[in-house]
Amino acid sequence: MPDSGDLRGVESTPRQDPQVRVFAMPPPEGAAPYDIVQGFLEALTSDDPHYETARKYLTGDAAKKWRPEQSTTVLAGGPSTEFGRSGGREAGDAYAVTLTGTRVATVDAQQAYAPAGGDYREPVHLTKDRKSGQWRIDTVPQGVIVGKSDFQRTYTSVNTYYFASDAAAKVEAGAEARPAAVADPVYVRRLVDPMTQVVRSLIDGPTSTLGPAVRTSFPRGTALAKDVVSLAPDDNNKLTVPLNARAARVDADTCDGMAAQLLYTLQSLAPTVEEVELRSGGRQLCALTEDRAEAVAARGSAHRPDYLYFVNDQQRLVRIAAGSGGTRPEPVPGAFGGGGLALRSVAVSRDEHSAAGIGPGRRGLYVGSLVSGGPLGDPVLVSGGKTEGDRLTPPSWDPRGDLWVADRDPARPRLLVLREGEGAPVEVATQGLDGRIQAVRVAADGVRIALVVEKDGERSLLIGRIARGGDDSRGPEISVLGLRSATPGLEEVTAMSWAGDSRLVVVGRERGGVQQIGYVQVDGSAPEVSVPAALTGVREIAATEDERLPLVGHSEDLIVRLPSGAQWQKVTEGTGPVYPG
Repeated sequence: MPDSGDLRGVESTPRQDPQVRVFAMPPPEGAAPYDIVQGFLEALTSDDPHYETARKYLTGDAAKKWRPEQSTTVLAGGPSTEFGRSGGREAGDAYAVTLTGTRVATVDAQQAYAPAGGDYREPVHLTKDRKSGQWRIDTVPQGVIVGKSDFQRTYTSVNTYYFASDAAAKVEAGAEARPAAVADPVYVRRLVDPMTQVVRSLIDGPTSTLGPAVRTSFPRGTALAKDVVSLAPDDNNKLTVPLNARAARVDADTCDGMAAQLLYTLQSLAPTVEEVELRSGGRQLCALTEDRAEAVAARGSAHRPDYLYFVNDQQRLVRIAAGSGGTRPEPVPGAFGGGGLALRSVAVSRDEHSAAGIGPGRRGLYVGSLVSGGPLGDPVLVSGGKTEGDRLTPPSWDPRGDLWVADRDPARPRLLVLREGEGAPVEVATQGLDGRIQAVRVAADGVRIALVVEKDGERSLLIGRIARGGDDSRGPEISVLGLRSATPGLEEVTAMSWAGDSRLVVVGRERGGVQQIGYVQVDGSAPEVSVPAALTGVREIAATEDERLPLVGHSEDLIVRLPSGAQWQKVTEGTGPVYPG
């Protein structure tokens, strides 16, 4: 026992890095062609920042031409190899190898993920160096090839943030309007300085899928300063970001926009970051804290709804406080809570001042106030479909106060928008849509839209971006562009709801499987979150961009909710649960 010295507090269990970094081994002396190929493939799964070890398996010329950052191809079970000798100047001085597998996804040079399918077959060629006698690869596919499990271990998804480019896509905040912050998920290598990776990705600009719908505050040509090697927050959770001369002359508002994009992006990766400071040429451009960022741009996940809404057993619209443990619903103010209309489904505006409801037989769409007690007027839209399944879908409000709904009438299937819930419905052009819309949900950013589309008896979830044009004299021209599947593994999507800035909760069934509840990203990847507890017979699901609020479902004519860390709990009898939106 020591008998002198100072007293110091110690942790009962020393801190350990929970992440184990993996580094590849260079090629051993005299390695056979098979070992060279396998060693190269293993090196692609390591945490080597610039793949320097992987390059040691290549010839000098091949190493110079290989571009690992060009793409990442994800294969279901990892790459397999088919070996065979090829002719050469001397017998036995070359080998031809084919890498094979089943594609699952690709990540492009912009770090954007996209589901993929089909067989993968790419040639690899090896040659023996005449001086050293060592086998090396002289022909290799561009990019990186990894198995699904290695991809999940070595890559992580991070939301980068941009602003809605539509000047009218504003979110009201008292007397001021803020642009909507739009999440654009990218994949970065988990243990290879992800903070610096994601900052570079943000500055480079949005992915091609989202690019036409958003803008960035970073001037063209902006980049990190040349002497920046790695970025890390200080002890006060502030990150200082040095930029090149392109950013040196930005005005205060532009700089605040840049800082807000960075802060929201960094909090997607490291929630502890509380402040961002931008510098250029040795001087401060601006600094932005989390509180000030909320005044610069509105982020969907930053808005907390006041109530959860649903239709009770008397077909009236009722509500309970969002996130509370209460089970006593109260009728909403106004006609929807008074029982004058037998409701089938509802949607509540994001400011919670208005509601839209589908009436008996799903034939008519009604809009009313949740503030005043005035009577409901005539329906603002009537479907001509012959059966309930051929009429109106549940509606959805976007953040600018416009109301979206689909008419499933086989004679005239349409996606429609009513400006501020009033006036003549505007038909939305749906480029590339193949099937009939069964459900509609607009994201809190007002830029993305989720559609459940049915074709040949199968229902899939498609994500598209909303484009607005035209002028006030002719009325708005609205389109949904870039539709792509977010659930390639499901053949029947029963219900869905936005559950984060770039995430949805989906109820669906795989081919030959049973109904399940899970999360998907807008790019079709699976987020790193726990799967909700199983629940049978789910007909409708409700979530919100605020991930702290519980999931709510309609199952067996009951409203049930899933608090964090608990099992599904009964709330009361009812149908059609919705959060605002």
